[in-house]
Amino acid sequence: MKKKALLRGLLGVPLGMAMGYLITIVISLGWGQGRYVACMPELTALAGSEAGAVGLQAVLCGVLGAAFAMCSLIWEMERWSFLKQSAIYFAITALVMLPIAWVCGWMEHSAGGVALYTGVFAGIFAVAWAVQYLTLRGKIRRMNRRVHGEN
Repeated sequence: MKKKALLRGLLGVPLGMAMGYLITIVISLGWGQGRYVACMPELTALAGSEAGAVGLQAVLCGVLGAAFAMCSLIWEMERWSFLKQSAIYFAITALVMLPIAWVCGWMEHSAGGVALYTGVFAGIFAVAWAVQYLTLRGKIRRMNRRVHGEN
């Protein structure tokens, strides 16, 4: 299991970095007013330069990718209920995501900013969870019909 988690984590790093880059493109198209916004000004100030900030953001996005990829093993824990899998996956990914979002300046540095970001993260998670739940439920129903000889 440890080897599988490590392998997934390594594969998740470039995926996380690619997603981070894609997000900067979307942000630039929406709010950049014709400019490419590589990172938030807060991160540039923290890193001391835009190049340093972009490098740090790339590393942190890689960490996010690794964490999400490694956490995907939770869905393979057959002895756990779907609720337990969901709760543990949410807790771990939120504990990784929120500090990185804070450092990268993806949220306002206030209690309200943290609450809003957490709410958006939970909302996105809830939608993804619902889609996954409905997909799994449909697969189970189809399997049950096959087992019982129904078409």
